[in-house]
Amino acid sequence: MVEYIVTVHTGFLASGSTINNINIKLVGTDGESDHTWLTPWKIALTFVKGLSFYVSCPTSLGKLVLIELDKQRLPLFPDDAWFPAKVEVKSPEGEIYNFPIYRWITDNEVHQFREGTALRVFDDTHHLGRYSRQQELKQREEEYRWDAYMEGIPHGIKAEDLSSLPCEVRFSFTKETEFAFTASIGMTELELKGLSASEEPWTNVDDISQVFYNKWTPVSEYTQQHWKEDAFFGYQYLNGVNPVLIQRCKVLPGNFPITADKIFLHGHCKLTDEMQKGNIYLCDYKRLGGLQANTINGKKQYLMAPLVLLQKTPDDKLMPIAIQLKQNPADDNPIFYPTDSEYDWLTAKIFVRSADFNEHQLNVHLLRTHLLAEVFAVSLLRNVPMIHPLYKLLIPHTRYTLHINILARLRLFSETGVFTQFASSGGEAMTTFLKRSLSEMTYTSLCIPDDIAERGVEDVPNYYYRDDGLKLWDIIYKFVEGILGHYYKSDAEVQQDTELQKWTSDIFEHGFLSQANTGIPQSLTTVAQMVKFVTMMIFTCSGQHSAVNSGQYDYSGWMPNTPTSLQLPPPTRKGTTSEATMLQTLPDINATAHGLAAIWLLSKQSSDFVALGQYPDDHFSEEVPCKMIQSFQGELEVLSEFIKARNKGLEVPYTYMDPKEIENSVAI
Repeated sequence: MVEYIVTVHTGFLASGSTINNINIKLVGTDGESDHTWLTPWKIALTFVKGLSFYVSCPTSLGKLVLIELDKQRLPLFPDDAWFPAKVEVKSPEGEIYNFPIYRWITDNEVHQFREGTALRVFDDTHHLGRYSRQQELKQREEEYRWDAYMEGIPHGIKAEDLSSLPCEVRFSFTKETEFAFTASIGMTELELKGLSASEEPWTNVDDISQVFYNKWTPVSEYTQQHWKEDAFFGYQYLNGVNPVLIQRCKVLPGNFPITADKIFLHGHCKLTDEMQKGNIYLCDYKRLGGLQANTINGKKQYLMAPLVLLQKTPDDKLMPIAIQLKQNPADDNPIFYPTDSEYDWLTAKIFVRSADFNEHQLNVHLLRTHLLAEVFAVSLLRNVPMIHPLYKLLIPHTRYTLHINILARLRLFSETGVFTQFASSGGEAMTTFLKRSLSEMTYTSLCIPDDIAERGVEDVPNYYYRDDGLKLWDIIYKFVEGILGHYYKSDAEVQQDTELQKWTSDIFEHGFLSQANTGIPQSLTTVAQMVKFVTMMIFTCSGQHSAVNSGQYDYSGWMPNTPTSLQLPPPTRKGTTSEATMLQTLPDINATAHGLAAIWLLSKQSSDFVALGQYPDDHFSEEVPCKMIQSFQGELEVLSEFIKARNKGLEVPYTYMDPKEIENSVAI
């Protein structure tokens, strides 16, 4: 007889242990063990550290291929769920085999789990391995089904509610409890203040500060103090929550007829000369043009599609120099300049900031991070088995994404959702805008090095999103190149990997609706192409999401800086604005309260936050990938220290691309 030492680890989750009987069978190339029952009370105590058991066999089983686990209820005891993290097996020959699991077992069926060495489909030559691979994907296709829940936008997971999701992709007990508690205390505070139900307009701008005044951050306080300033207005295009709209302007758009004698340029120079020098920048909200604005509290709202021209000044500030609030030039669509009256200019900037809120929330945040991350996750879970190196590399970057997106559909974007009820682009406009945004999305815009070059913003000063983002992209790219280069030695191997190719084609079909003009790969033909595509996915789910999500409360906590909606039309001629008209234009009290409650909730970091590059689940077991992970973590640490040192000298620190502040996945 020979003995195998089996060590079972239970995940560090509430209710992760079980008092049910656990049955295990070892399967190797030369045979398989009998079913062995593991002592129930020991399993109940197997929490994180793991406990060991012996499995006896007449002879050696050869190289272990897989294990089988099932859970059976004991008489007089309830049937409960179990979350095994991994199983380690030491063979009589001294070999250590790792079996990563990281999923809930809730039924009494037999489940197979593969040995942890990463294998592509054409490496998996053992008949038992191929069979288990096929069975796993067959089950996953049933669990993770596509759903075209809104025409013209990326498909998502088919799930009516959170209970429809497989257990392993839901929030942890800790995350779910904290999320519900945070939402509850936020709304309770607003109800007690009488703000959440008031449909009255604000009558004093200082009164707006009573909404969540006790939850302000240093940056939101700075925003309240500086929101009227042109320099801060321009700064937000570089380092606010929408840092991807600004582009260099070499020729004025035909629909932006700026009069040279009316525009004021810093440095006493000509506009044409400044454009030739690369000092003029444009922000064009054309995607918002022609949308039917929402009705809130029975009142028609207004949503503009502005054009904004900015100048890089000799002292390296980015200053707005002209604003047109509608796309088509007309006598009743004046161009506003900083030399206009105080409230004419401020009102024009408020309309721009409100447009920026809607462009940011629906396109930059929802579509380009949340919805794409869901596509990446569903395609991975449907098409790539756990044993595949791509699965091991990408699964940490899908954590909680399906859960948070279903919550968003139910609580933000449904007919009764906060965004639908209180944002000017909620309702009918939202669908139209999302379709429009997806049809214009390109692969290059999702890859920050290409996007920076395409927008011509390589040398605009004080652009910390760009500086930190490019460094982060390079670190992720090097890590992905190392991991995937360890498994793929030639372009031919990429082309032969049917699971990799199906993952890619599903993303093209369900994420980008088979639109070839996006430039998204329909298949992968080279190692370099694969590395870039996977880097884009990881960057989108981590750094890019952090850049457009984490600062929401910083820049929107003071509502006049980022109004969710506006209640008066834009001025059709100059000299008609005042503080009173500004207050009448801003959202009502209840719209302000509900909007800020949602933004505050979505800016809160959970206590089970997992930072970029941290992998509490051991999916990789081989020595080389594990060393690459350590090197990746080291480079992220260096970048984090660099950013912290730089921020000490900044009036407004830029933290959203600090690896220690970036979550591995779209989890909030």
